[in-house]
Amino acid sequence: MINQLRKKLKEKEVIIATRIDFTWPQLIEIIGSNELYDYVEFLAEYAPFDHYDLENMARAAELHNISMIIKPDYHNRIYVAQKAMASGFEGILFTDHTTAAEVRETIRQITPATPDGGALGFVNRRWIRNANLSSQMDYARDVCDIVKGFMIEKVEAVHNLEEICQVEEVDFLQFGPADFSMNSGFDKSAHPDEVKEVEKYVIETALRYGKRIRVEIRNAADAAYYYELGVRDFALGTDLRILKDFYKNEGDQLKEIIMG
Repeated sequence: MINQLRKKLKEKEVIIATRIDFTWPQLIEIIGSNELYDYVEFLAEYAPFDHYDLENMARAAELHNISMIIKPDYHNRIYVAQKAMASGFEGILFTDHTTAAEVRETIRQITPATPDGGALGFVNRRWIRNANLSSQMDYARDVCDIVKGFMIEKVEAVHNLEEICQVEEVDFLQFGPADFSMNSGFDKSAHPDEVKEVEKYVIETALRYGKRIRVEIRNAADAAYYYELGVRDFALGTDLRILKDFYKNEGDQLKEIIMG
């Protein structure tokens, strides 16, 4: 099976994604039909879903030649990651890790159990595009190709960033300003300059170690600053936030027009 997201990472392409909370496959088809996005991230950390949703989301993405990744909760991350991978997801974005040892153990749990290490057995599911994985060693190779990302969102993770960057299997990192601020004991809005400096440190450190670094942006104009820093991975918008902004902004304008 060909992991398209892995292929794009190897070719050092600029990668554009968007994020969703809804599991309706048609939303993924709408995103894919634009031919602008490389993958869709499903926010399983926040949203309700079942196993059938995972397979159907992966199928919808495959129809339009884009990839799916999943962001699971921390505490059941291994279970959810394994189910998503076996459903056809091409990447995982893990949350709340703070040390390199913790990152390595998570990666071990989703790596096939071969003489090289790993703990995952031979899982007979659809995988990417319902691949025929009758060869155990082909299976092991292809499962190792699953893209692995990690959030840097705790103070301890920032302190341990250089060690985390030295974990070979880590494909990309992303700074989480909201969680970092809460973990630091303050609101992000109260210390915007400090949070921005930490974000810049995370970006520059990741790039110095040869790791991809992704940023979330609310609109296209926000990308310019990060692109100048060397960022080539962008997650543009989230479905719930897009709807929230639309209903609020357009509703206010409509009320003003009809009520004066």
